Amino acid sequence: MTVKAGIIVGVVAFTVVTVIGLGQAPRSGPGVQAAQDAREPEVLKTCKTPPPPPRGFGGPGRGAFPAPSQVRDYTITAIPGVVAAGEKWQDVWQENGNNDDGIIGTKDGSVLIAQNDKSDIVRVNPKGAVSVVYSDTNTGGALTMSKKGTLFLASRGLNAKILELAPLRRVFADKFAGDSLDCIGGVLNDVMADAKGGVYFTMGGLFYANAKGVVTQFGSGLRTNGIILSPDEKTVYVTNGPSLASFDVQADGSLTNQREFVKWEGGPGDGSTVDSVGRIYVTTDEGIRVITPDGRLLGLIPTPHAVVALTFSGPEKKTLYASEFFREQEGGPIHAPLIAIRMTAQGYMGRAK
Repeated sequence: MTVKAGIIVGVVAFTVVTVIGLGQAPRSGPGVQAAQDAREPEVLKTCKTPPPPPRGFGGPGRGAFPAPSQVRDYTITAIPGVVAAGEKWQDVWQENGNNDDGIIGTKDGSVLIAQNDKSDIVRVNPKGAVSVVYSDTNTGGALTMSKKGTLFLASRGLNAKILELAPLRRVFADKFAGDSLDCIGGVLNDVMADAKGGVYFTMGGLFYANAKGVVTQFGSGLRTNGIILSPDEKTVYVTNGPSLASFDVQADGSLTNQREFVKWEGGPGDGSTVDSVGRIYVTTDEGIRVITPDGRLLGLIPTPHAVVALTFSGPEKKTLYASEFFREQEGGPIHAPLIAIRMTAQGYMGRAK
């Protein structure tokens, strides 16, 4: 690998989502999301409240078999204070498998990546060195770290749960209203830790596990995927199809005042992050939409393929990393390369993401 302008340059290919499809034998985990595990019907028999029928969720390529796409031409135009005109995305790292989601930055400029299929967490450091830092995560697929440094993971395998990985390794939350989280239905998508010791997460709807791991649902009419807190942690932003919904955060972590924060034309949003002045960045099929703290669309940072997750990291936290999501041909593997671009904006320094 080589390094250019603080961005690691390498080669990458991941497979992002594998589900049971026509002609495909039933599978079991680890490495298989709960909703696609052949054993899940037995778990669902125990639900006091059965899950609703599947209805999908917002986010690029979220069908089992996204349409084939080739690398597309793109030109980045300047967004003042965010990105300079003519900047280019660089390939960072690559490995086969469904494994580049819920990425976060670390204080040393590295990126932590959850590997769904392998049930590992890997670190890519600023010099390009790759190491496994956590294993046996039961299909871990998204990461979050609080301002206090507590690291959490969305464990997506059968009997889905929120795991705390550091400073202690333990099950943080695995029940909702007395049922397994699997009884909510769908995929445990994204997680966002707060400074109160709790974790917001998306699983079709919007949920909050408080510091004791007790889970409460908030909001209505939502088809959620990505979630992020504002830098001051007074507002939660959650994707809702081709829009962001926002909520006011109360002293106990509960949420009020649901509203549509911003809406855009085009595909639904997925992952998100914030920068040092509170701008929100949301991944979509077309690229990354940049939104002001008062809900105005500033512009789009186009990408070579659809993108699903992103985070600031690198030197001075001025590199934006993103996970692509695509397949090159019908029936071929799904890829999720980690790519990076130099930014004018700086990521929020008070939290990993």
